[in-house]
Amino acid sequence: MTNWDNARFFLAVARTGTLRGAAARLGVDQATVGRRIAALEQALSARLFLRTPTMYVLTPAGEALIGPCEAMEQAVHQVERRIVGMDDQLCGTIRVATTDSLGKRFVVPAIAKLRTAHAGIEVICVTSADVANLTRREADIAIRTLRPESPDLIVRRLAQLESGIYASRAYLAARGEPREGEAFEGHDLVMYQRPVVPSMWEALCGEPTRRGRIAFQTSSTMMLFEAAICGLGVTELPCFRADDEPELVRVMPKRCDHFDVWLVTHTDLYKTARVQAFIDIVAREFEAAV
Repeated sequence: MTNWDNARFFLAVARTGTLRGAAARLGVDQATVGRRIAALEQALSARLFLRTPTMYVLTPAGEALIGPCEAMEQAVHQVERRIVGMDDQLCGTIRVATTDSLGKRFVVPAIAKLRTAHAGIEVICVTSADVANLTRREADIAIRTLRPESPDLIVRRLAQLESGIYASRAYLAARGEPREGEAFEGHDLVMYQRPVVPSMWEALCGEPTRRGRIAFQTSSTMMLFEAAICGLGVTELPCFRADDEPELVRVMPKRCDHFDVWLVTHTDLYKTARVQAFIDIVAREFEAAV
């Protein structure tokens, strides 16, 4: 392995398992990935992958290469972060990772205000249920409900928000309102898929779900809202958004839960001028809402 360019092609194939997946991750065409891997194997005189009909599988030689390549990757990203962190200009690009729900209510309005104040800053907003890896520069800032523990990250709590139990007006007219203490007996439930939010399968805001019938599952907050609005069942939703939906009604109002929203950035980027400008504006957006 002679350079980082070789290492990044190798790691992309190892992580995705396919040339197509690696090409999408690297922003190149599939044939280019195939040629680079073949050339790398020839240069090392070693077969790094077994080609199966569905995916590329690491050989022992490939497995031995993972550690050194990841060390090279970490070194390159550290250099990038430190160079970016020296930038004191209110221009350039910020990558912000968040969820679609937090993005719609808080992050996009903050971005609009940032752009009004600092037109030279370009923002790339990535909305996903997955947690962005800030160490690998998948994002410069993450706004999420999970608090990371890495010592390389600076963490700031933006707000504590409330969630409640909701159903559509049409659902309640047809099925009646669920009552506290009955564990949703006789009611349909709209849920996140179990791996996404396991606790939801035990209770919604403290009300057990064991007697309810699972009618719909999703990995997306947006789809959870749409399913509830369409009358598919009862669910738990963040109040900051559900209270603004005219078709939704909060039930069991004494039942509620709270969750924290965290802003996370890497220590190398925290004092960058454009990152500080965004942090200041998005923090005020949360403070005003709460």
